[in-house]
Amino acid sequence: MGKARLSVSEYVKGIRDRKRYILSQAITLIESTLKYDQQLAEEVLEALLPFSGQSLRIGITGVPGVGKSTFINALGPYLIDQGHRVAVLSVDPSSERSRGSILGDKTRMPDLSHHEAAYVRPSATGSTLGGVARKTRESILLCEAAGYDLILVETVGVGQSETLVHQMVDYFLLLMLAGAGDELQGIKRGIMEMTDMLVINKADGPNQSTAGEAKNEYQNALDLFPPPDSKVKPTVLTCSALESSGLSEIWEAIQHYEQTTRENGYFDKKRKGQRLQWLHDTIGQSLKEMFYQHPQVKYQLKDQEQAVLAGKVTPTRAARDLIRLFQHPA
Repeated sequence: MGKARLSVSEYVKGIRDRKRYILSQAITLIESTLKYDQQLAEEVLEALLPFSGQSLRIGITGVPGVGKSTFINALGPYLIDQGHRVAVLSVDPSSERSRGSILGDKTRMPDLSHHEAAYVRPSATGSTLGGVARKTRESILLCEAAGYDLILVETVGVGQSETLVHQMVDYFLLLMLAGAGDELQGIKRGIMEMTDMLVINKADGPNQSTAGEAKNEYQNALDLFPPPDSKVKPTVLTCSALESSGLSEIWEAIQHYEQTTRENGYFDKKRKGQRLQWLHDTIGQSLKEMFYQHPQVKYQLKDQEQAVLAGKVTPTRAARDLIRLFQHPA
């Protein structure tokens, strides 16, 4: 089993005592694929569940090069100065290939990662989106139990990771650069519809006027969308992460959203919906893993793949036969 594990009570006490190294060990535990570790992790999570859920979860996404890390490195210390404790988690479905390290994340966010009231954690490596999502959701609960009241979830990868993050946060912030005309064409409508706030970064020096124009362009685009279920109109703001300007306006808008949605009931409704989504996602992921690990399915899978490749059988028929084998093994 390798490195010795702590007991459930030791993990719980260490996390409740806000010991970051214990929190890190617990997150490593939930990332483990060993059966013993998974069982232990479940017990730790269940013991800490009553102490979770009291944070505001903020998702942060944006195109590569937009300055997400610089933005979080500026926003985090600002929020700490307001009296908050901040945890940063990243979602990177590509990390199975790149094997991102904790050193990399701390290098990208030097001011924040060395702060006593902050915790920076790289993405959990995993070969599936479902695996990454589960580990990140569980990491959020652990961070909340450790007393972090603001959880920033950063998307490092692109594509489906935005949808994943949207399903686990209360507020979704999209970072963009000036030059709205061309960039609007490149943004998927789905991401724009998920957005609670659009922030134009790098609004400094000669970019300030361009950023102002971009702000109007984006606001006009967002105004064309139907009113969101939250009843809070998405806002467009500008900032300079490099100069730490515009952060107070961003935080005020986020606070306004939280207060309004808590009052109108949407905040709690969304959280409950996310818990149910987590349940169904876990069922789907678990069934898929069980299916592919099934001895007879593993034995027959190659033959069925070859038959499909040779055009001897349709993918639908092959899938049905394998599922039948899974359900009713000979």
